[in-house]
Amino acid sequence: MQISGNTILITGGGTGIGRGLAEAFHAEGNQVVIAGRRKESLQEAAGANPGMKSAVLDIGNVESIRSFAEQIKKDYPALNVVIQNAGIMKPEALQKGMVAEAEAIIATNLLGPIRLTAALLPLLLKQPRAALMTVSSGLAFVPLAMTPTYCATKAAIHSYTQSLRYQLRDTSVQVLELIPPYVQTELTGPRQASDPNAMPLKDYIAESMKILKTSPEATEICVERVKPLRFAEASGGYDAFCKKFNDTMSAAAAGR
Repeated sequence: MQISGNTILITGGGTGIGRGLAEAFHAEGNQVVIAGRRKESLQEAAGANPGMKSAVLDIGNVESIRSFAEQIKKDYPALNVVIQNAGIMKPEALQKGMVAEAEAIIATNLLGPIRLTAALLPLLLKQPRAALMTVSSGLAFVPLAMTPTYCATKAAIHSYTQSLRYQLRDTSVQVLELIPPYVQTELTGPRQASDPNAMPLKDYIAESMKILKTSPEATEICVERVKPLRFAEASGGYDAFCKKFNDTMSAAAAGR
């Protein structure tokens, strides 16, 4: 993926990893468009970065995606990079049958990126060079049991990305997957943003951008901190690793 000279759309770009990526790519000389549900967050982020654009999108709503995609294609015909970053993460007590929560997570984290990809892919295919980046998670490879549907959607995004990459192998569209570890954002609430066990957002963005710059043909963007999760299955002893990981995370959550 080329780092500069792009027109980039980033969903969930008003906060967290999305905003960090938006600001990093903006600083590299790209036209960046951030999208998300909260207009105020988008306007604040764009206002702090002159030249950055914003557009409201409810990624969990099929009609919102349809109208948004049509407007984006009209406003930014040179769009050649889409970063599917928007997502929600909530704890679920499965014995309580929290089906509505699970459905909302699936609509946002899985159906949303699939629908938006389908809507914008024809435009990307017209560009001489393009890239589509999905954002999964280290939890796609070792699930955090207290957030089962989030982890399931990220595992599905990983699988979907692999299939998309294969189907687009002979086109101008490069397909990448960003695989974050636990990062200091407000994905699960304000406490996460200052949790010392999470990777500082600035450090995460800096290491990810370095990988993109130094390994332009990379298909998976894995910082060092996420590799124990990403390669847990290949490393052996997966069951013990998964249990220890969940025991540790459960104990940390109980102690808050």
